[in-house]
Order: sequence, then structure tokens, then C-alpha cells
Amino acid sequence: MARRPLPRILSSGSASITRSREIARTAADNATDVLHPLITVVRGLRLLAVSGRQKWAATPKERRGPKLFLAAACVLVVALIPYGPILALIAVMGAAAWKGRERVPVKTGPDEAETARLRALYEALVPYFSVPEDPSPLFAHGGDWEKAFEGYAFDEDGRITRLQVSYPAYFTDGEAAARTRIEQVLHAKSGRGREYRFSWDEEANRLVMTVLDALPTSIVAQRFVTAPGETVLGFTDPDAVSRTVPVRDGDMTVDASPVVWRTGGRSTEPHLLAVGQPGGGTTTLVRSIALQALQHGDVLLVDGSGTGEYGALAGRTGVLAVESGLSGALATLEWAAHETERRLITANLARQTGHPAPDDIRRPLWILLDRPSVLGHLAAADGRPDPQDLLRIPLRHGRAVQVVVVLAEQFDALDGLTETVRTHTRARAVLGPASPEQIAAVLGAGPNTTPPPEVPAGRGYARLGTGPVLRLQVPATPDPYDDATSDAHRQAVLDLLPDRPVPMEAAPADEGPATEQVPVAVEAAVAEARPSEPLAKARSAGAES
Repeated sequence: MARRPLPRILSSGSASITRSREIARTAADNATDVLHPLITVVRGLRLLAVSGRQKWAATPKERRGPKLFLAAACVLVVALIPYGPILALIAVMGAAAWKGRERVPVKTGPDEAETARLRALYEALVPYFSVPEDPSPLFAHGGDWEKAFEGYAFDEDGRITRLQVSYPAYFTDGEAAARTRIEQVLHAKSGRGREYRFSWDEEANRLVMTVLDALPTSIVAQRFVTAPGETVLGFTDPDAVSRTVPVRDGDMTVDASPVVWRTGGRSTEPHLLAVGQPGGGTTTLVRSIALQALQHGDVLLVDGSGTGEYGALAGRTGVLAVESGLSGALATLEWAAHETERRLITANLARQTGHPAPDDIRRPLWILLDRPSVLGHLAAADGRPDPQDLLRIPLRHGRAVQVVVVLAEQFDALDGLTETVRTHTRARAVLGPASPEQIAAVLGAGPNTTPPPEVPAGRGYARLGTGPVLRLQVPATPDPYDDATSDAHRQAVLDLLPDRPVPMEAAPADEGPATEQVPVAVEAAVAEARPSEPLAKARSAGAES
């Protein structure tokens, strides 16, 4: 059967009808925009009228008469004062406009996508938080997730940023393996690529999961506001510590939360051990500590790797030695051991005689060792003592005489650390990528956060003694002599370096024969043997005592 063509008026007039509809829709939109203030005022007057009628209906009958008399009196006063009706009309229109404004609807609960995400989390936790013997399980397939999730929050993308879970009392939350399973499930179902913190309240049977912001990596080395005996290892979360310090972050000054390590006679963590992977930032941490220590003390540096990372510190005021060879390192550490003994003897004599300790033993002495295991292998091959054996006296007795030891080592050489080093380095830091087992082996406790998606240099965890495990970001302190260092970072480190001591000029010949000019080669030899000069003084002082 042949299809009949449409009437001409319908086939030819479709374009005109469509154009007429568009014109009508545009005119309606324009009229709505023009009349929007009037529509708002009319809506507000209606809402005011409805509110007034509801209040009038809720007013008891015995109070309606006085209210009417009061309203009539107000109207009479407004009518008698100059410009009263106009002002009253303006006030009513303003109230109507405020009442009739368009309000953004308040979100009272999760939307469909958020509800589906919470439902999926609930179902994923059912096998871990339920047992067949429970007559009324809190977690059950198809159960009510609102009873288990007491609080939750989402970001703009609909991803969970905070979740409070209430779990049954029979769950074994005291076992690390059980807690780890729950954390892994929540981490996987809430979305990877972010760092989560888990806070277990075993008394109340609650678990709070929070998404953590990334620690700032733009803070460079600078003078921190600290007291003598305080060293800033890095920065952590604002709610993890109760102290802030002003720091320069680019062109701005912000308040950051520092991880402060306290040393001295009353410190419970007088020595530090930093462990990490190659490129993790342990050398950066040692360099940052050295720059802060030079403000109030003297520094001995032993670079076991021999890469010259501390060449910028050589010859600076307060830097007693920077050694990278085995012979120089052994001589320097031997002097440090004798210096510690001299300080102990001097302090003991001062206490017995009732005098204060001399100033030369009150100035802190920092012994910084990077990669001591490399020197240990060289010493074993050469039949010489391990450099770590020379640290026994500074580690055991250095706290009483202001001697601080800082060691930096890599994970693959942890077995080479002596028992004395492991026992007396109670301040610990782990930098770079590391598994939870490795972190727990060094710090003595595992972190309560998931591994970060990206691990920049100097990023890790720190624990001071028996305190909590804190996230840590070491301030950027690169080698200023490295070509890959940016100009801003290089200048920041150079500004913190002390000046080199000015060599003494030769005295004129007419002043007497006692002032002879010292050859340059002899000056260099004396400068290289600088650690042995205090050692001779220490031995002479011990002989006199």
C-alpha cells in the first residue's frame, strides 16, 4: 500500500512552528528575568502572610485582643510620624524580598551514589564483623548500614573523606592482624591514591577512618624558632602535635606543625637513628640537623658513603672535621670518645668541688655518621676496629655532657648495626618507601596510616622514644654544590652555612723573632690534624686531674 504524502501545510510549516516555539520560550525566559524581583517579593509576601496566619491561629483567644490593640497602635504611630507609611512600605518590601529569596536546599543525607558507596562498604565488612552465633548481628548481608556507620563525610567528587564505624564488642580489635585486615578492606573500597589514618577506640568499639592531606614539600631549610637543645626533624599533621612554628613557604609565612627532637641532660631520647632506602632522604635529614646544630654547638661529620654530600660544611666555623676515609673516620671517632671521657671527668670534678660546669663542656658536640656500615666493612677487611665500637662511650654517657650522636643507615645494612647503637638510639626515623613490617621493625610500632601514593624525598615516619608514630616530611636541604639543585634551594642552604674562619695573617718581621711566618703546607697539615689537637688537650687535662 502506497504511503500518502503529508498535507502541504504540515510539511512546509514544521520549520515555522519550531521557530515560533523558540521565540516563545526566549520571550518567557526574558520575562522571567525581568520580573524576577517582583516574583521574589510576591513569594515573600505570600510566605509572610502564611506565617502570620499560623501565628494568629496558634495564639490563645484571651491574648488576641491585646495583640490586635498593639498592632493598631503601631499602625497609628507609623501613620502619624513623617514619612512613616513610606518607610513601613519599604520595610515590608525588604522583609518580603528576604523571605522570598531562593534558598539552596540543605543536604540532609547522602544521595544515591553516596548511599551505594556506603552500602558497598557495609557489605564488604560483613564477613569480618559478624559471626553465625550472634542473634542480632550489627553487620549482616542486606542489613541496615545506618546503624553501623555513625558518621560519614564526602568530598565534592563523592569520595569518602571520613567514616566512623561501630563494630561488635566480640571483634578481636586487640590483634594487629585483625585490625590490618579491616584497614585493608576500607582502604581498597574507599579508593586508592590517598592516605588514610585509622583511629581505633577499643573501649567504645569504634573505628574512625580519615583521609589525610599530603604533607607540604615546599618548606626549605631555614632558621626555625626553637630553643637551645631543640631540633626540628620535619613537619607533620596539625592535629598530631600541640605546637606550631612560623616557617617560610615560598613567598608566604605559615604556621607549620614540627616534629621537635629534644636533646641534652634531661632528654629521654638523646641519640637518633635514621633509616631509609637509597634516595629516601636520610642524607638530607643529617644535613638539616647539622645546619641546626651549628647554631649552638660543634659538629663532627663522618661520611661513610664517600660521595662528598657534606663538602659544603668542610672548613666552616664550628665544623671540627668532615671525614670520608677510614683512617680519618677512626681518628675522629677516637678523639670523640676521649673528648666524651674528658667532659665526664671535668663535670665530675666540678660537681665534687661545688662549682658550675665549665663552658667548654656545656657546648654541645654533635657526632653525625652517614652509612657507618660501609666503613665497618672496610675496617673488617683491613683488620681494624669497627667505627661503631668507638661510639660506645658517646652513646652511653654522652647525654650527661652534651654529646649527641646521629646515625643514618639503609635498610640493607641494618644487620650491621651493633647492639649499643640499637639500644641507645631511642629517637628513630624511617624515610622513603618502606613496608609496614620494615617501619615497625625500626620504630618499634607500625604506623596508623596507609602508605602514601607518592613518596617524595624526605617523606616518612618518626617516633621519639615510646611516643606515637608521626608522619614526617623533612625540609628540603639539598647539597648546594650539586648541579641538580635549584637556585632557591641552593641559596637557602648557603645562607645557613657559617662563615669559614679567616686565616691569621703573618705578623711583621720587626715585632720580634717569636712571630714567624708559617708555610702554607704546614697550615694545611695543621688543618687536617685539627681533631687531634683537642685530643692532646683532653689527655693533658686528664693527666693533671
